[in-house]
Amino acid sequence: MIDGTMPIGFGLVGAGMIANYHALAIRALARQHNLRLIGVLGVTQDEAVRFAQKHDIPFATDDPQAFFARSDIHVVCVVTPSGAHLEPALQAARAGKHLIIEKPLEITVERVDALLDAAANAGVKVAAIFQSRLTQGAQAVKKAIDEGRFGRLVLCSAYVKWHRAETYYTGWKGSLALDGGGAVMNQAIHAVDLLQWFAGMPAEIAAWKTRRVHLGIEAEDTACAAIRFANGALGTLEATTAAYPGWERRIEICGERGSAVIEDDRIVRWEFRDATPQDAQLLAEASGKGGASGASAPDQISFEGHQKQIENMILALRGQSTLLVDGAQARNAVAFVRALYESADKGAPVTLVASST
Repeated sequence: MIDGTMPIGFGLVGAGMIANYHALAIRALARQHNLRLIGVLGVTQDEAVRFAQKHDIPFATDDPQAFFARSDIHVVCVVTPSGAHLEPALQAARAGKHLIIEKPLEITVERVDALLDAAANAGVKVAAIFQSRLTQGAQAVKKAIDEGRFGRLVLCSAYVKWHRAETYYTGWKGSLALDGGGAVMNQAIHAVDLLQWFAGMPAEIAAWKTRRVHLGIEAEDTACAAIRFANGALGTLEATTAAYPGWERRIEICGERGSAVIEDDRIVRWEFRDATPQDAQLLAEASGKGGASGASAPDQISFEGHQKQIENMILALRGQSTLLVDGAQARNAVAFVRALYESADKGAPVTLVASST
């Protein structure tokens, strides 16, 4: 635990697009929570310096040893490509730094487990960026599920029909080594996380994946899966980056006593057999609170979700809260996606956990 009077220093590993969101979120919280944005570690010195100048960061380097040796950095945000999370996370853990890691934690379950084992051995916290869980819509659905308002879940599905131009797929994007996959691992991962958070992990997945439009990438641009959840509910997952112009991400949770639909972060349907006086107000409030969508471009989101999760880490380090999305929880999304890919590669269903039915 870090004393409330002591500044908490942050460092960023990575200086790409998503690093900007972390820097802005940390700056927004700095005065209220006594934070310092200390340094950035880039692939090259020039890259690190440019990013540091943009965000007024005092220390910029391409030397991992110099970066992780700094005693004034207490929390490291890992914002490298997905398949390059493990190595800096291991270095950070060995140096006693707490970790905030962009989604997904890593691209295979084995690499996720190595990361979590290292953090546990070092006694450092791991938080994963799954900011969609913190929206009013997602929180309301989760609360209603936990309170039993849906009754037995029947169908639980997610649809991510997005568009990415050919120019999006440069560098590591769409590669198996660093992206770990395509439309499912990168774009649909937030929907996957919400789906398993709401309905639990699947017992079985039967999936298909293909490249329909973005033929130059290694990974899929389109995938579809049929899901049997451990609680007996069924569902589907559809994901693509090849559908023009790109629609809002849609999550549908249907149960014997009620159903709800979230588009992006807005509740658009909220219907229960046993209605409460609060339902109409919740629907009105949540339906009007939608952030910018990532349906057609990844830079259309705000940093509000990152700010909430970074603030949660601060409160956890000060002993005032627990982590809302810790490493163990974030592992589920990777296990879900890898099972989907395994099924698609084998052409056969894959079993994940034992069913209760």
